[in-house]
Amino acid sequence: MIYIRRMKVFYSDQFVLPLPEGHKFPMVKYSMLRERVVVAGIAGKGELRVPHAVTDEEILRAHDPGYLRRVITGELDRKEVQRIGFPWSEGMVERSRRASGGTVGACLAALEEGFAANLAGGTHHAFADRGEGFCVFNDSAIAARAMKAKGLVERIVVIDTDVHQGNGTAAILRGDSSIFTFSIHGEKNFPFNKEESDLDTPLPDEADDATFLSALETELERALDAAEADLAIYLAGADPFEGDRLGRLSVSKEALAERDRMVLGACRDRSIPVAVTMAGGYAREISHTVDIHLQSIMTAAELHEKRKGSPIG
Repeated sequence: MIYIRRMKVFYSDQFVLPLPEGHKFPMVKYSMLRERVVVAGIAGKGELRVPHAVTDEEILRAHDPGYLRRVITGELDRKEVQRIGFPWSEGMVERSRRASGGTVGACLAALEEGFAANLAGGTHHAFADRGEGFCVFNDSAIAARAMKAKGLVERIVVIDTDVHQGNGTAAILRGDSSIFTFSIHGEKNFPFNKEESDLDTPLPDEADDATFLSALETELERALDAAEADLAIYLAGADPFEGDRLGRLSVSKEALAERDRMVLGACRDRSIPVAVTMAGGYAREISHTVDIHLQSIMTAAELHEKRKGSPIG
């Protein structure tokens, strides 16, 4: 028998963020995704891991002390809570710490083995001093700064393919020449006041498969050439999907699977380790969102096994 060294996958759906009945955020997608990952055999018992809760020290590399204090103590004002979109609770704080911890863990595992995944994360609308758009802490910025603080990498690229611009990530990391931010997103979609990433690729409403993939292919190469990165954090959002309630694009599941192959393959060809995070997904049928997220994880897992040269037996 030859044993496969499967890709490490971090999950935090057991840390429940209590939401009122009828809330539009599809929290159940995370447990559904973990169950599909298990059934698909992507991660063995030793590879499916619970992340640590990011510490205050880790958070403060990306966020302001006053904001962190208000989040921890529940002293966010009404407008701050409305902007985030979640009611405050201790569960929200713990969940947010764990989701960011999943990206830190995935980065560490990717640096060791090539590919790893967080079945959450992609909370790219969180700014240094505020949360926004269902995002409390910015996991990409926290994880990137953690890798830098540990001295493990010199340069990082954030590849954000969520349909919404990674405005918080762009704002937090602006001026940090060691972390390159690339966002391909809907031009007229939320956030309506865009920030400036190192490379932004806005797409028109109803952009189809060909438009999406052509733009991604061209701009991804530009981003990777400019970044010269030692690590990539890939936000594999499911919301460019044509059936997404908040997406406004016309991209099929098949094209999103090609997106994953394109991004992950380009990083593999350049020997750049990749930590995959889920970001958004709001399909009318949650199962479609889960299908798209699962495909991203499966593509990374397949490349991980090929990289390790691990035959099945």
